[in-house]
Amino acid sequence: MSLAPALQTRPLVRQAIGQTPEVFTRILEDGTNLALWQRRLPLHIVDFATLLLSLNQPLAESLVVELANDEAQPDLRSLAACCSDLEGYEGFIADVAWLISAFACLLGARRIGVRVRTLDKAMCPRFHVDHVPVRLITTYAGVGSQWLEEGMIDRQLLGNPQAEPGQYQQMLGGEVALLKGEKWQGNEGAGLIHRSPALAAGERRLILTLDWLA
Repeated sequence: MSLAPALQTRPLVRQAIGQTPEVFTRILEDGTNLALWQRRLPLHIVDFATLLLSLNQPLAESLVVELANDEAQPDLRSLAACCSDLEGYEGFIADVAWLISAFACLLGARRIGVRVRTLDKAMCPRFHVDHVPVRLITTYAGVGSQWLEEGMIDRQLLGNPQAEPGQYQQMLGGEVALLKGEKWQGNEGAGLIHRSPALAAGERRLILTLDWLA
């Protein structure tokens, strides 16, 4: 009998993509560092987001949502209140609330960090990994985030512009992604590699991110 220790094999790093929100459950699997829901936004939310960007006003809001249980509804009365008179606002807030509830239910989360912002430049222009357990990101208007399949770049070279590949995957507007980060237990060294897209002069985005705080 061999006395050599058994080799610990790591799950193959992969991404899950689907056309229904059920794909979110794949993020719980070992080795899956992206669960992407290829949804299409309802027209009234598209119109709201387009109108908001057309006003060319800055928007950068953050709040922490506390949920007592899986049945609790997030209190978003203060979120983007400056835009509450725009047509479609209520539909937008209802969509954000649904995403928060789904995120919380999936993870058993009780505290969620919520950020809504407009951007006129790349927030994180270099490919990188997030040092969080898991993050939700969706782009309501404008171009979506970019990500890499495993093996497209040496992780030791992240942040080096000369090492960045010219080929990448890109999320579409309206799609919702769960990105597993470096602080997910067992996912160290396998966080999804991604970046913000470069924006042309006059181009803007409206994005939502959710973070699992507790």
